[in-house]
Amino acid sequence: MIISSAADFREAARRRLPRFLFDYADGGAYAEQTLHRNVSDLSGVALRQRVLKDVASIDLKTTLFGREVSLPVALGPVGISGMYARRGELQAARAARRSGIPLCLSTVSICPIEDVAKAADPFWFQLYVIRDRGFMKDLIATAKAAGAEAMVFTVDMPVPGARYRDAHSGMSGPNAPVRRVLQAMGKPHWAWDVGLRGRPHTLGNLKPVLGSNSGLNDYMGWLGANFDPSIQWKDLEWIRQAWDGPLIIKGILDPEDAREAAAIGADGIVVSNHGGRQLDGVLSSARALPAIADAVGDKLTVLADGGIRNGLDVVRMLALGAKGVLLGRAWVYALAAQGEAGVITLLDLIAKEMTVAMTLTGVNRIAAIDRSILAETVQ
Repeated sequence: MIISSAADFREAARRRLPRFLFDYADGGAYAEQTLHRNVSDLSGVALRQRVLKDVASIDLKTTLFGREVSLPVALGPVGISGMYARRGELQAARAARRSGIPLCLSTVSICPIEDVAKAADPFWFQLYVIRDRGFMKDLIATAKAAGAEAMVFTVDMPVPGARYRDAHSGMSGPNAPVRRVLQAMGKPHWAWDVGLRGRPHTLGNLKPVLGSNSGLNDYMGWLGANFDPSIQWKDLEWIRQAWDGPLIIKGILDPEDAREAAAIGADGIVVSNHGGRQLDGVLSSARALPAIADAVGDKLTVLADGGIRNGLDVVRMLALGAKGVLLGRAWVYALAAQGEAGVITLLDLIAKEMTVAMTLTGVNRIAAIDRSILAETVQ
């Protein structure tokens, strides 16, 4: 099929993947209202088209946490993305490095920190709030030794969200392992490339706690048993002490929480509702972002994710107050469809789409994108 957008990559991924994997990436919590609002609210942000502004030269480069990057974009952390293509995190890392942007590796990746860090540049690591503080400290030390430049600490998963699609698809629920095998048999290209050649399907960073035979069943069980709903802001102080690089708090939707993140010494935040995968009915990232940027934008670096499917969406998020964005589903669709080459193509598309959007709004550099390019009707 012809690929010209993230929507095309999504369809290609749907055709290639077993249902349990596609629905895991594609789905959200409860009725998935927030998931859909992330997309619709962002796409509804109207821009001012301007003319005769001398935009012959467009510069997409910016600086994030002391490192110049080619785009104000990072590949956000997505769990078990190594199942979407053979050793998928490594393929994504190589694509991000070739495109000059960061990759942020999930704690629950298939490929371990040490392997992915060698392929990515810049390399960030994402950490969950989990009960075993000793294991968290070990992961921080491992990430530091591997050369991670930033730590992204996810705070919006004290418990897993209610994801109905996972129970229906076979990711969880009764007879899940049998259902997954039957689905894989119906997708021979994926079964050969990832199911067989992509082994081992272990959670590389969790081997110290799960052992060398960890798999999807262990993954789902571990998530449910090890998230820590008792954590408070004061508990993050030891993470700030253990990690001396840039610390980014991911999962902020309220200005008060953004101020708390600034108060503990975070360097950045990600305005995020976890892609609509946690609490359904909350604000979309696009609606939450402006108030948060107003509250703390002069104190730390504000990033955002949720609903970003193209370069125009990136420009919209920057206009709403973000300094950069994290991609999630968009890059996983591309990875599932075409591996490393697909992620490179997606990022090339985003760069071209950003160039068009900036040209037609009359700005030629990232720092010039602000609310002045939004239409007056946007609140």
